Amino acid sequence: MADRGENEFPVFACSEALSGESGSTGLLLQQNMWEVVPLLGYGIVEQQGTQNPEEDETTCRTLTTEDLISEELLLPQPEETQQTALIPESVEATAGTALSNFRPAVQQVQIDRTQLADYETLVRNFYAIDANTMAGSDQLSVEKLLGMDMTLPQEGDGPQILIYHTHSQEAFADSVPGDVNTGIVGVGECLTKILTEQYGYRVLHNTGQYDVETRDNAYSRALPAVEQILAENPSIQVIIDLHRDEVAEETKLVTDIQGRPTARFMFFNGLSRTRKTGDIDYLANENQEANLAFSFQMQLKAAEYYPGLTRRIYLKGYRYNMHLRPRTLLVELGAQNNTVEEAINACDPLAHILDMVLKGE
Repeated sequence: MADRGENEFPVFACSEALSGESGSTGLLLQQNMWEVVPLLGYGIVEQQGTQNPEEDETTCRTLTTEDLISEELLLPQPEETQQTALIPESVEATAGTALSNFRPAVQQVQIDRTQLADYETLVRNFYAIDANTMAGSDQLSVEKLLGMDMTLPQEGDGPQILIYHTHSQEAFADSVPGDVNTGIVGVGECLTKILTEQYGYRVLHNTGQYDVETRDNAYSRALPAVEQILAENPSIQVIIDLHRDEVAEETKLVTDIQGRPTARFMFFNGLSRTRKTGDIDYLANENQEANLAFSFQMQLKAAEYYPGLTRRIYLKGYRYNMHLRPRTLLVELGAQNNTVEEAINACDPLAHILDMVLKGE
């Protein structure tokens, strides 16, 4: 079992924000807002009777499309809210601290929830459903997705959020070979720092390595380690399995946030169901509805506050250890051809989005 200590590796310092004034996006949606749809990967070796079937190929290949969120979903916004990263004075004291020059954005667009009651409209604008699985209106109902309370109780002691990496060896274009602190683990350390120092959460960052010799069965190796962490820290209510994606080399998952090149990211859910076998009983997930609600509420906040930052939520047929807590996220942040700086820059808006959902804002 891997060491789960928070300080197994040196702290990976967050980069300072780039200089330059914030660009105003208003109601304009970036052309590639929902452009990237995973093609391959997350293929699983089915092991009947085991508790956690594994990925064969553990990365998502992506394809650029012209899939944009429909402008018909956007409600008119007051003119004063159509500026990027202008925040109320009451928030100014706690936001944009010494970690970077980032300032949490105000709402840029408002999406009409009533139109999302239509299943086809909801899926077309918010989801990419893998061909190996299926999701109907019983699962993807905006009433259910928005009706679940994802707020995080603040009372008690001990860590509230666990960040870990099933694939700790995932690196970026300019990562130092062999140095996980310049890869996804380092990005996880930066996200931990922001959530702790800027937003006041108690965060445990597990830097255990489950994919060093091979990526095969990494989820099986990670599961008992994460279960032990949760047993030792029952106060943990939020789990983030932080990854980076793999895309075609000509695809670049980057956008501009406040003048900073920022890696785009994607929320991912497992449905424990395939077209071939139907529901997978030995991969039961009693938290699946809550998992789906959590990622959707994150996606909706991202779309309204940071248009163009996220890709559509990707749904696949297996479980990916998402059964451990109702508030579990699997996040694909950037890809192999993003820079470390771009990945680090994505931590600020990701933390802000998470904070809004956990506070019910």
